[in-house]
Order: sequence, then structure tokens, then C-alpha cells
Amino acid sequence: ELYGKAGGCSRGKGGSMHLFDASVNFMGGHAIVGGQIPLATGLAFASKYRETDQVTVCFFGEAAVNQGAFHESLNLAQLWKLPCIYICENNKYGMGTSLERAMSVQSVAQKSCAYEIASDFVDGMDVLAMRQATGRAVERARKESLPTLIEAATYRFMGHSMSDPGKYRSRSEIEEYQERDPIKLFTATLQERDLLSEAELAAFEASVKEQVEQAVRFAEESPEPDKSELYTDVYANPLT
Repeated sequence: ELYGKAGGCSRGKGGSMHLFDASVNFMGGHAIVGGQIPLATGLAFASKYRETDQVTVCFFGEAAVNQGAFHESLNLAQLWKLPCIYICENNKYGMGTSLERAMSVQSVAQKSCAYEIASDFVDGMDVLAMRQATGRAVERARKESLPTLIEAATYRFMGHSMSDPGKYRSRSEIEEYQERDPIKLFTATLQERDLLSEAELAAFEASVKEQVEQAVRFAEESPEPDKSELYTDVYANPLT
């Protein structure tokens, strides 16, 4: 999909901003900041209405919390007791704007108090801590049909996009957080517990590298969309 090929999950038309694959219950990435939050709330409502045991998980950045849709959604999720988990990836920057410049109350988890929603503040760089927090939220959703707001404190090492010069933060700040890379920390934990040897780690890394290289080759060799597909999935007739 990122290569714009016909075999992509959105037939090459979605790109990086509109990935979608209902076959695996992935209901889409959205270019509109916070646009996925009310949609996730609606999906959770559908699960409750149909009496399934499904749980909806919605990811967004801290900048989306300033959108009205975030607050409207949390209000309805608690009011209607919906099985939805809202995970805020707080990486401290919305594009190039720091959290301190954009949010008067900088704790995202604290905002749950206004709606009496269960919340968790988690070290988003700790794989096991995230697993435990998410597990608690899933159990709450399935057993009590209640939502949860999880604030995952994390950091992005790269810029917001390829055109991001990154002048709003220092190199030392980035390097400080790179020392807490989730992969690095989780690998160290496994090795400390004698669950992963150096040989196993090397084999695993080689396997992952090969999988990525195969995926790249597959994408590069896949066919382009046919010209006849130009107006497919367009919900308005083209002007002639």
C-alpha cells in the first residue's frame, strides 16, 4: 500500500494516511487529527448492540486530545458503557509543537476524571507494562463493558515526517530517549531473565531483516493499479 500498488490493502489508493483492512478488523488510519476517536466509539457501540465479546482499541497522539471529538467520545463511552480502550501515545510533540505549549493540563490520563472513566498512566517504552495495562483494560471491557483511557508516555526518535527539520528539540534530548528504546529495554529484560541468548537474538534479528527485505521486494515487484480503476471507490460521478 505504501508503494501505491494494486495489491495494497487499500488497492494502492490509501497511502500512509488511509490504510484500511476490514478482514483483520483494522478499521483504518485517518488523516484528520482525532478523526478515528468517534469512529472507534461507534464500533464499540456496535459490538455492545450485537452482544459480541469484541473490544475496540483506538490509538491517537496527545495532540488529538485537544479536539472536541475526544471529549465527546469519552463522555458517550462512559455514559453508554462501551467496550472501548483509548490509547494516547503521548510523545510530547504534536508535529513541532511541544505539549507544554498546547495543553494547559498536561496529564492526559487525568482528563478521564471529568467522565469518571478508568485510566492508566503507563511507561510506553516498557513493553511488559503496556501489556499489563492493556490486559486490565481488556478485562474491564469484556467483564464490565466499560471503557478505559491509557496514557502511554513515549517518544518519537524521527521527525513528524520526511520534511521535518527537527529544530524544535535538541540532539541530546533525542539521544536521552534513545537509551530507553522499547526494543533495547525489552531485549535486556529477556536476557536478564535468561530467556534469550545472544545466538537466539542474532537469529531473530536476521529472520526479521529477511522478512522485511522480502516485503520490500514483493512491494517493488507488485503491479501498478490499472487506469480503469481511477474512478473506482469514488462516490461522486466524475465531471465530463
